[in-house]
Amino acid sequence: MIVYYVILGVFTLVGLGVSSRLKSKFEHYSKLGIRSGMSGAEVAMAMLHHYNIRDVQVIEGQGYLSDHYNPQTKTVALSPNVFHGRSISSAAVASHECGHAVQHATAYSMLQLRSRLVPVVQFSSQMQQFLFMATLFGMGAGFGGNLLMIVLVVTFGVTALFSLITLPVEFDASKRALVWLDETGVAVNQEYDGAKDALWWAAMTYVAQALGALVMFLYFLLSFLGRED
Repeated sequence: MIVYYVILGVFTLVGLGVSSRLKSKFEHYSKLGIRSGMSGAEVAMAMLHHYNIRDVQVIEGQGYLSDHYNPQTKTVALSPNVFHGRSISSAAVASHECGHAVQHATAYSMLQLRSRLVPVVQFSSQMQQFLFMATLFGMGAGFGGNLLMIVLVVTFGVTALFSLITLPVEFDASKRALVWLDETGVAVNQEYDGAKDALWWAAMTYVAQALGALVMFLYFLLSFLGRED
């Protein structure tokens, strides 16, 4: 289990580092306005209108960098700084979240796959808590222990798969956002470059999560295979 904690510690630090860099980028670009003068909410509504998406509502959410698109309620929730902000950061984040709405409206296959996996991932996360504690308290020996390890490998495999599928979903949403910002002139020249930079660091948070989930899965898989030898 020492290896587990080392892996967990390393990727926790990597995640914190990337998250810190993202926050730094967001703060930097939140101080730089865009010539269009549009708020994040206005950017979101304009992008949805551009793609003729009429059934998605743009709402003000809560928290910091809590922006997201909810396919169940068809809402783009923007954090207060993004919703009201008239900056490069606001335009980048708002258009990215609308990129997910465009994915939904066009039945983007990877988004559909990720949505189907959500309940499975939620169940797997709950199981991981129980199974990991079981192995710590000595239930990892014998046939029963092998069964626990198999389930542990499967649940971490589901988590890793979900994280990997999330990558093309997030990169595609950013690509759609940047294309729209450029083609409509909402963000041009240095504004566009800033939006691209901010979204790249946002994507890196998902890359770090995916790598961590994949390494965890491989660790438990190799541990199980080692028990079989």
